[in-house]
Amino acid sequence: MSDTPEPETTSTPAAQDGGAPASAPGGNTSARTAPRDDLVTTRHTLRTPGGELAYTATTGRIVLHEEITKDDTYDGRKPRAEMSLTYYTLDDADVTRRPVTFAFNGGPGSSSVWLHLGLLGPRRVDSGDVGHLTPPPYGLLDNPETLLRVSDLVFIDPVSTGYSRAAEGEKAGPYHGFTGDLESVGEVIRLWTSRHDRWMSPKFIVGESYGGTRGAALAEYLQRRFGMYLNGVMLIAPALNMETLYHAEGSDLPNPLFLPVYAATAHYHGLHGDRPLAEVVAEARGYADEYRAVLARGQALDDAARAAAVARVAAISGLTEDYVDRANLRLEHTRVYAELQRDRRLVTGRLDTRYTRPADHYLHEQMPADPFIDAITGPYAAALHHYLRGELEYAQDAVYEVLTPKVHPWSYKEFEGRAIDVADKLAAAMIANPHLRVHVAMGRYDGGVPVEAIEYSLDALTIPRADRERIETRTYPAGHMMYVDEESRLAQSADLAAFVERASNR
Repeated sequence: MSDTPEPETTSTPAAQDGGAPASAPGGNTSARTAPRDDLVTTRHTLRTPGGELAYTATTGRIVLHEEITKDDTYDGRKPRAEMSLTYYTLDDADVTRRPVTFAFNGGPGSSSVWLHLGLLGPRRVDSGDVGHLTPPPYGLLDNPETLLRVSDLVFIDPVSTGYSRAAEGEKAGPYHGFTGDLESVGEVIRLWTSRHDRWMSPKFIVGESYGGTRGAALAEYLQRRFGMYLNGVMLIAPALNMETLYHAEGSDLPNPLFLPVYAATAHYHGLHGDRPLAEVVAEARGYADEYRAVLARGQALDDAARAAAVARVAAISGLTEDYVDRANLRLEHTRVYAELQRDRRLVTGRLDTRYTRPADHYLHEQMPADPFIDAITGPYAAALHHYLRGELEYAQDAVYEVLTPKVHPWSYKEFEGRAIDVADKLAAAMIANPHLRVHVAMGRYDGGVPVEAIEYSLDALTIPRADRERIETRTYPAGHMMYVDEESRLAQSADLAAFVERASNR
């Protein structure tokens, strides 16, 4: 762990929204007391190759209110949720020129800890990577590549994640769905922007995985609801069109889109001999159209054509011909990751297929757990709990929900009868805002949101051809959270900083 100067601390719970400070940071309010913001501020210095960054860190919870109207009469504002967030602002910066970036992860059910301590923040977790994982109790390191070099940062935990909760006496269910989640995160962004006088700042959002779903939709929602036009949207392994990611009855769309990541995974684990990775992936991508045609023929496919397809898919994916045949050429991804290295008594990772682990037995049809999630949860949870209490001085006894199932079932009622797809919302935002730029990051070994599935969704955007120049993509040699790989982290940090600087129009 690197040496860090002792922070200069001002432990002042915020009294924003007209309220008095809470009795103690993170403390519970009585049943008779309305919840209040309980933000704590500390000051820090970070050494970077470009010089020292003097910055202020603030963490805690803010209260979201709902305006109540009865019989067309305004009846005041009622607290509905307490949202946890951590934000960093560069000291003495010109807020009309200094960008601000709002960041969140996905799930649904994930806190923002991964982007916060894995990639963007001024401190980062010492987790190691596949083959050389850091043992407990892990550690925290300075992050001289932090995006704070070029942008202020606001990390948001959606309701029921992190320390965010529905207000006392309120139900969390309304926030556990596409629209409720979108509106609550959007309200945090509006509130923070207004309270900190940042409407004239260049503004960005960055979301990972389902955070990409949320981020694409937020770009349109913020414009439509508040007239807040963004400079840029950064989408990391974004789930834009769920139909490309999940194998549903009657849909063969995911199969050719997943074949390249199966090929790359087989290559990584030595199942393609000494063939170059690029060659293996190119073969899988080149077979995609033929694969679609084979699947579309269904039972009309003759025996010779079927046998040829089975052999080709098996050779590309690293699976046996017998398995591909029994799967009827349709390879559901969680079953593939259980099967690929079964003869080695290993389960292959999903969100990062470079990872493996033993299982309790090897009769599982689907992967019993994700080796990648198992590997990284401990380091990130330990680092987060130490960091908030020990360095940012926020004392909170509630459970910080790093990755929780409590948000499920998640409601997608807005998409009933059709695919869950937010590409149209991103397209609408780009058309309405001709200055909006989009950065998309992808991991070659992402077995949950593959590169080709993301590219398919981007290709489907109904925007003028010339506007596609405002979309840039980057692919890194790692998985869903590509920044756990050091080479990828350094490259991605530089790419994001360059994007923010270009899109800030300064």
